[in-house]
Amino acid sequence: MVLTRRKFTFGTTAAAGAAALGFPRPAIAQAEPIRIGWLAAMTGASSAPAIGFNRGVLYATETINAAGGVKGRKIEILTRDTQGDPTKAVNATQEMISALKVHAVWGPTNSGESLAVTPIMARAKMPNVHPCVVDSLIDPQKFPNAFRLAPSNTQWDDAVRNYCLNILKVKKVAVIGDTTGYGTAAVNASVAGLKKDGAVVVYQANIDATQPDMMPDMLRARNAGAEAIVVWSTSTGMEARMFNTRAAMGWDVPFVGHPSMSSGDVGNLVEKKANWEKVYAIGYRSCSFDAAGKLPPRSQELVDRIKGKINLADTLLWWVAGGIDAVNLVAKAVETTGSTAGQDIIKHWSTLATSATTPSRLPSTTATRRRTWLCPRRARRGTAPSRSRPATSREEAAGLRP
Repeated sequence: MVLTRRKFTFGTTAAAGAAALGFPRPAIAQAEPIRIGWLAAMTGASSAPAIGFNRGVLYATETINAAGGVKGRKIEILTRDTQGDPTKAVNATQEMISALKVHAVWGPTNSGESLAVTPIMARAKMPNVHPCVVDSLIDPQKFPNAFRLAPSNTQWDDAVRNYCLNILKVKKVAVIGDTTGYGTAAVNASVAGLKKDGAVVVYQANIDATQPDMMPDMLRARNAGAEAIVVWSTSTGMEARMFNTRAAMGWDVPFVGHPSMSSGDVGNLVEKKANWEKVYAIGYRSCSFDAAGKLPPRSQELVDRIKGKINLADTLLWWVAGGIDAVNLVAKAVETTGSTAGQDIIKHWSTLATSATTPSRLPSTTATRRRTWLCPRRARRGTAPSRSRPATSREEAAGLRP
């Protein structure tokens, strides 16, 4: 995966893990722990990503600490459940900065929350890495402390638009998102991009992710003539209800969009597996099976290492790997600089930039890099299936190469 200055895709496959970081065992008494704040929407309608990320966070922390920590310092994770609520995220961020005195913050996991807390962390010069994709969250001038462990929403949107127009060959599209800050921003950007490329957006809506009845919106989309439905939401419950409603309508319209649609959690929520067909979710080549049904070597190594320790069946591999990467990024910064000072962690992350075309681009720590793909149907063992296609040339231009 590509590790970028503002798009931190750090060795997802990877986690060549704590062991690969080579942290020495302490020869002296345990020093002050390395405190990582973890802003996690562990409950609520948008909890699926955080649950997956959290499994990776716990695994990486336990692995590093079992090996003696980082230069004798143990990792301490201070988690606050934001419930996907920006206000709770703000309160937790302020607590982490002022009271808990964390050395870095991982999260939030939803762009709506991140939009609220990113300026706060910037003012405090708090090292922050998150998986949120809204483009404005990354700005080297405004937020020099912020790094992203994901592509931008523009890249996701380009992939989805390309799949609709050039792979599925549809022109009439409905665009539906949830009512979070992310859902609202993503729908607006997606609609603008589709129209610019000649598609007809026949229906546009933002739906509360807890809304139990999807029939009214699905009927409006069908009556408007939608040939595909683009979905922007992290809520697996909302997505499963949409898939079930489509089946009840006897409609075979394809769904295209957010990675959460391929999360194993959806498989537990659809009324029958057939309702999960004709669903095309964003995925990554480093976390996808190839034509022979194999993962890239580094990814397979990670899957083998966590087998029996982390359940991948109801989540996504890249969520779990992202949690591992986030902890390893902080640990590696401390191991390299010998410091937990915020400016030292930020400086270390910043020095990883290498791209001439994108000064903020950082090299991967593994042999595998992340690229945006559209992945048909559900994920097997938490990873994307092999029938995936490359999205658009933008990912290649941005360096998101396999």
